[in-house]
Amino acid sequence: MNKPYVILHMVTTLDGKITGDFLSGKTAELLSEDYYHLHRWYNADAYLCGRVTFEGSFTFGRKPDTDEFKNAAVEPGDYVFGKFSKYAVAIDTHGRLGWDDNFIHDDDPGYDNAHIIEVVTESTPKEYLAYLRSLNISYIICGENAPDPHVICEKLSKLFDIEKLMLEGGGITDSLFLDGLIDEVSLVVAPVADGGDGIPLFNNKNGGGLRFKNAEPKPLPHGGIWLRYSN
Repeated sequence: MNKPYVILHMVTTLDGKITGDFLSGKTAELLSEDYYHLHRWYNADAYLCGRVTFEGSFTFGRKPDTDEFKNAAVEPGDYVFGKFSKYAVAIDTHGRLGWDDNFIHDDDPGYDNAHIIEVVTESTPKEYLAYLRSLNISYIICGENAPDPHVICEKLSKLFDIEKLMLEGGGITDSLFLDGLIDEVSLVVAPVADGGDGIPLFNNKNGGGLRFKNAEPKPLPHGGIWLRYSN
């Protein structure tokens, strides 16, 4: 199977949480800068996140207005608006992300100016697909009711020539790619233990599994550790 080189890149606590109160502290703020620096250093062709992550970081809860597309006819298959130098890939099978453009606009150059690709399924509402087309947002159909990570990787490679993909959460999304698809793990580990109800790095007991090797620990300027594993 043709697929991008997939790098899981996340900030975690010592006990493996990716959400929690630690994210609002000064330590996490400083370590986030280390995280974003590494994101830019990897210089991937695309970054991929789940719907919740995109809502929190890019659409800020905005809902799609699909009323005018209730009876729209939608051509079958994927929709590729074009090929670009950078992509933001959003898994959004229920069609809940509200966009106002087909590119990401962000202060961080690592995320800014990325063309949006939505990962949908055969069961995603047709009016949402018409809404995406009206904004020139690309989408790929990757499964009947649930996203198939193998199809995602294959289509990102074949349709968009993506060679290096950053996988950046959340926990359920990360777990999807455990089925033999993650080539490298990059963890910025905060020197804190959450101990609460934060979401773990992998949050799906039905996911596959991988064993990694060649750990390369590196101290970071703000007290964290960068752990880099290869598969």
